[in-house]
Amino acid sequence: MQASAVGLYQGLPISDPASLQDVTIEVGEPQGREILVAVMATAVNPIDTKQRQGQATVTEPRILGFDAVGKVLAVGETVTTIMPDDIVYYAGAVNRPGSDAQYQLVDERLVAQAPKSWTPAQSAGLPLTTLTAWEALFEKLPFVAAPQANQGHSVLIINGAGGVGSMAIQLAKWAGLTVVTTAGKIATKAWVEELGADVVLDYHDDLATQLANAGMPDGVEHAIILHSTDRYLPIVAPLVRPLGTIVAVVTNQEPLPMELLKAKSLNFAWEFMFTKSDYQLPAMAMQGCILARVAQLADAGELVPTTKRIFDGINAANLRAAHEVVETGQMLGKVVLTAPFK
Repeated sequence: MQASAVGLYQGLPISDPASLQDVTIEVGEPQGREILVAVMATAVNPIDTKQRQGQATVTEPRILGFDAVGKVLAVGETVTTIMPDDIVYYAGAVNRPGSDAQYQLVDERLVAQAPKSWTPAQSAGLPLTTLTAWEALFEKLPFVAAPQANQGHSVLIINGAGGVGSMAIQLAKWAGLTVVTTAGKIATKAWVEELGADVVLDYHDDLATQLANAGMPDGVEHAIILHSTDRYLPIVAPLVRPLGTIVAVVTNQEPLPMELLKAKSLNFAWEFMFTKSDYQLPAMAMQGCILARVAQLADAGELVPTTKRIFDGINAANLRAAHEVVETGQMLGKVVLTAPFK
């Protein structure tokens, strides 16, 4: 079938009207473990802007979008977990056409039923950031994914006001952790405190001094870097206790000073939530399981939505505006576009 979509043919600055264009694409019928979804809302993440900027010239439009909520229209012959008419949410896969489209094919293992008490715009802000935060906290770091199971333990989250940070703070507090994070403005400090952060450090000033003044002179057990790994690894390493782990999400631009980790035997781990789907690992099914658990937490009131800005209508003009907002690096929470296509 044909579908309206927003695509790109080459990497261009977002100020160029040709950077994202309204297009028509063909979407096939679901096969095997695929489901066909009518997209109701889609979010924009930093990966969208980076993928757009680095896109090589192509003859067929590439469709971005790695967060969505939608209604299931049909399922493949081997699908067992999802049924037509289900309202689902997912981040999908970076190597397949994304959710900036009217219809999308998605692997059922990456999908779960969306929170029933949240709007599509609220739920669309969850998948990518939640999966990234969950995998960082409970797969890369040795924390237990259960209510209040990690009391007495601590984590430092660099850039707590962003999309991933906003979810990482909430999940960490649900799991009982002492959460230290960074913010630089009155609004961002208020936001992370609202989410449950115990200690907020001003990233303009020396973090070690502030941490000591907050009663944590020995630092934190582990850390998650969600902004400029190049800049923050040298800053964070001295703040992490011996044998701790530092998880990074943002790709480095220069060689990292890994020698800073040796004296304290610190571990370093990358978190990239698309690894499981890129390599078709058996563990990719865990992403659907995580989203199902998170939907339960959302419906139970354990989590609050992080969607902060909504554009009415999924089209090239709105997506260009959303990409521009995300590219500033100053966005609180998430920016979401809602259907219909217009």
